[in-house]
Amino acid sequence: MTDWLTQLETDGFTLLLGVLTPYEIATALAEWDEVCRLNANNPAILANDGPAYGARNLLQLWPRVMELANKPRLRGPLLDLLGANAGVVRGLFFDKPPGHTWALPWHKDYSIAIAEHLGGDIFTKPTTKAGVPHVMASAELLHAMVTARIHLDEVTPDNGPLRVIPGSHRQFEMGRDDPREPVAICCAAGDVLLMRPLLTHSSGHSKTEANLHRRIIHLECATSLALPGGYRWHSFQPLADSHTFPCQ
Repeated sequence: MTDWLTQLETDGFTLLLGVLTPYEIATALAEWDEVCRLNANNPAILANDGPAYGARNLLQLWPRVMELANKPRLRGPLLDLLGANAGVVRGLFFDKPPGHTWALPWHKDYSIAIAEHLGGDIFTKPTTKAGVPHVMASAELLHAMVTARIHLDEVTPDNGPLRVIPGSHRQFEMGRDDPREPVAICCAAGDVLLMRPLLTHSSGHSKTEANLHRRIIHLECATSLALPGGYRWHSFQPLADSHTFPCQ
């Protein structure tokens, strides 16, 4: 078992170093600025009368983001981990713009984006976020998924790094996590954090005087197009090729 896979299975997270080159990062940032310009009034862009600090529905807002997921240095590990039928099922964007920082308390990522609410007890807590149906997924499904967080900026103690509890991905409920000291994820621009959705994590404020962004592309990946009980992903973009399968 490779070192990154060993750490992912043991701690629930691992860093892939140097996945994107400086040129690829600059290109992605320019494309993101254009996405924000073209979608300034789209409720999927989260701004609150300031610069965009996040976005939902990234796979629809920015289809070319899949070019980053399909970089060989990222796609290879994802396919090794999830299998040949794997795909990206949800995309988010996060930033902590200078002067507009924010924080999140400790939590696990339970929600998945689906085509429609069907009821029943397979998935629970139906909600709608930026026009897209979401549900709380089962432990079985979440244990099989992985999130790739592509860093477009260097992450330091000054710009609100993600904090994680190693090993907490084994438990569905935070109250059952083994007591472990949190770890701050600091890394270079171009590095990718792979993490299990059930890894308990939080995020603090950036330091005001740092005047730094913390731009991250968050891609949630599943093993296949299939979901139980007649449910369908809101969208499924396979990692094995460039085709897109909208599931609505």
